[in-house]
Amino acid sequence: MLSRKKVLELIEQGESLTVEFKQRFSSYEKIAKEMIAFANTRGGFILLGVDDDKSLYGLESEKADTDLIEETAEKYCEPAVKYQIEWFEINRKDVLAVQIFESRNKPHRIQDYKTNLDLNTAQVYVRINDKSVLASKEMIKILQSRTNEKPLSHYAVGDQEKIVFKYLDKNETITVKELSKTANLSERRASRTLIKLVRANLLLIHQKDNGESFFTYAG
Repeated sequence: MLSRKKVLELIEQGESLTVEFKQRFSSYEKIAKEMIAFANTRGGFILLGVDDDKSLYGLESEKADTDLIEETAEKYCEPAVKYQIEWFEINRKDVLAVQIFESRNKPHRIQDYKTNLDLNTAQVYVRINDKSVLASKEMIKILQSRTNEKPLSHYAVGDQEKIVFKYLDKNETITVKELSKTANLSERRASRTLIKLVRANLLLIHQKDNGESFFTYAG
C-alpha cells in the first residue's frame, strides 16, 4: 500500500524511470502509453494532479478519473496491465496515484485488436530514463523471448558472433546497422545474431530515447 509520505517523496524526487507526472487525464492513448511502458520495464507510478515542475494541480472528480484509469488499463492496453489506484489529499489538492506493476506477460502494446503482435505496426512502449518511448523491434523480440522462452544455455559461437566480440573489443557498443556493415550481413540477420547473444546472456540490450537499440557486453 502506498502512503502519503511515499507519494510526497515521489513528487519531491521528480519524474524518473519509475515515476511519471500528469496534470490531468489527457486521453486514453496517452495514459495507456505510460502504463504500458511501466509494465514492460520495471513498473512504476503515474501521479495525476501533479505538473511536470512538481506543482500540485489537483483533480476534481475522484470517481470519473478512477473510471478512466480502469477503462484505460483494461481496454486500451493489450494485454491488460495490472495496476492499483489510491487517492491522496495533499495541500488541499486531490492527487491520484496509479501504481503499475511490472508484467510477467511482456510485451504490452496499445490495443490494436489484432490476434497476434505485429512487429511492424504494434505500439510497444518501454521506459527510458524519465520518458516512455516506442520499443525497437529488437527490444520487442527480447521482451517476447523473456516471457516465452528460457535463456539460450547452449549457444555455439560462430563467425558472426566473433565479429561482434571483435567489434566490441574496440568499441563500447554495437548496433544492428554497424554489425550489418562490418560483417556484410542483412540487417535482419544482424538483428537475429545480436538478439541471440542477448538471450545467451552474453550481451545486454539498451535503447536510446529515439528508439534505436544498441548492445554492450553483459557484466
